[in-house]
Amino acid sequence: MESTAEYFCAFCGEANTTFIDFSAGTQQSYIEDCQVCCRPNILYIRVDEDTLDVEIDTDYQE
Repeated sequence: MESTAEYFCAFCGEANTTFIDFSAGTQQSYIEDCQVCCRPNILYIRVDEDTLDVEIDTDYQE
């Protein structure tokens, strides 16, 4: 099952949308480029198993 979630770029602060693959587990991390400034963001994703609510923290990669 897939869903989308929004995160804010660690560099420019703009909102971005990313796909969340629930079959990949409840804790995931990967790098995704900002759709606005193209800088790489490290996404730390946590999925609540009961509600399927998604929480995303971002960091930047130098």
